[in-house]
Amino acid sequence: MSDGRKRSFWGWGWEDRFPDTASRKALGEHAQLMLGFAPERCDEPPSLGAIELRAARMRVPSALDGIVSSDHEARVRHTYGKCYRDVVRGFRGDFDSAPDLVATPRTEDDICSLLDWACDAKVAVVPFGGGTSVVGGVEADVDDRYAAVLSLDLGRLDRVLEVERSSMSARIQAGATGPALESQLAEHGLTLRHFPQSFEFSTLGGWLATRAGGHFATVYTHIDDLVQSMRAVTPSGVWESRRLPGSGAGPSPDRLMLGSEGIFGVITEGWMRVRPRPEFRGTATAHFHDYSRAVEAVRALSQSGLFPSNCRLLDKREAALNGVTTDGTHVLIVAFESSDHPVRAWMGRALELVSDHGGTCPKGPNYRDGGTPSGGGGAGLWRDAFIEAPYMLNTMASMGVIADTFETACTWDNFERLHAGVVSEVRRAMKDACGQGFLSCRFTHVYPDGPAPYFTFIAPGRFGAETEQWTVIKKAASDAVIAHGGTITHHHAVGRVHRPWYEQQRPSQLGDVLRAAKGVLDPSAVMNPGVLLQV
Repeated sequence: MSDGRKRSFWGWGWEDRFPDTASRKALGEHAQLMLGFAPERCDEPPSLGAIELRAARMRVPSALDGIVSSDHEARVRHTYGKCYRDVVRGFRGDFDSAPDLVATPRTEDDICSLLDWACDAKVAVVPFGGGTSVVGGVEADVDDRYAAVLSLDLGRLDRVLEVERSSMSARIQAGATGPALESQLAEHGLTLRHFPQSFEFSTLGGWLATRAGGHFATVYTHIDDLVQSMRAVTPSGVWESRRLPGSGAGPSPDRLMLGSEGIFGVITEGWMRVRPRPEFRGTATAHFHDYSRAVEAVRALSQSGLFPSNCRLLDKREAALNGVTTDGTHVLIVAFESSDHPVRAWMGRALELVSDHGGTCPKGPNYRDGGTPSGGGGAGLWRDAFIEAPYMLNTMASMGVIADTFETACTWDNFERLHAGVVSEVRRAMKDACGQGFLSCRFTHVYPDGPAPYFTFIAPGRFGAETEQWTVIKKAASDAVIAHGGTITHHHAVGRVHRPWYEQQRPSQLGDVLRAAKGVLDPSAVMNPGVLLQV
């Protein structure tokens, strides 16, 4: 809750943001123009009180009274993440995999006590940050080797503990949400500048555990790039790396914990690289009639050394879906920012590259030197649509429409082949499973050696069969990504959903290395079983 508001227990975001029936029906009628089909239903979500849960399989131990609960609402709210199948199951009132217990530790000592008890009692422990996982990373889906499941919520560890200005770093607890940590850093004139789409609800610990992608389209694209050191509590003891700007001393301890998704322990805090808040900004929206030339323009930008803070290419379907343009052009949004100097020279050169590849910028760049930019034009429309997009998932689920995203990364020389293969195979899967469907693509991050394409698919569902249809499409997408040389995930993590394809992608020996590390750090194998690694 925040200021009296409550988050939806079944879907994304605030529950008061779910549209009423009339608004959803109107949206469905409008969607037909874009998608080629109209939703056939407009159902209502369940009430929290109507949700039935199985009895908790274990009582709260008296030694942990006050930080562990079997409360009905807490168990419901810690059942799922926020991918399409999670939202659909929640909307249909299916919470069969609810955890037995929910813990809200106040300190690292509390976490140590929880893990000691869980190991002795053979209770699976699922670390829980903001609950925004889209890959099954926080679901209490474990086998019968475990006596019960405990969801361990880090929400009470949410402070910026220290700020060290000379090194531009801050020590932040893992349970801090994006708004909470940014508010505390703002008191020092600083920012972490890591804004994933889930920013409002996700946490630092979640970003670290999943190697989340953030605000910057180039250079500092992942949370990895902002980590100075990390601390975690594992069943075998506290894990802490030394705070350094860099080190060549063997394999990095932070690299082992980054992306570990809770299978080794509970990340409790990190020293993070922060920066002054930007004062100088420039944004521009360019249009292309030829998609291949737009892609080449982005490649030129990524290899120019300009390093724009934003470099998002939306294909014409993605641009129309988000209301950025309806003229059939592909749209490139470019932005620069700095706390030190104006960015006009950088933007000027970027627009020269855009023009060289057939792009036009009809309204020219928008600059703001000091203060907050207006964010108008295509960039502002895209930003607003980006923030609103997860809420559309709730609406789509209520109308029986399948809507989800998947993302990858590949080298520039391989992009055309991957894009064509993914588009062909996902469209075929949507036709086979649903009769038809809509598919769009954008670049979320770009590197000198390749882009990170992000796809959106929308298709008509059949009542009661939506998750099965989604599974067919998701499998086709994942198979295509791997077959055509991409990564199964650029920033969404592995979890349970992506694990079969991650096992194909990684060297086979790495699985053995991870199991060996887990055997040392989590010898009872209670930490988030089934995620990332099959033990």
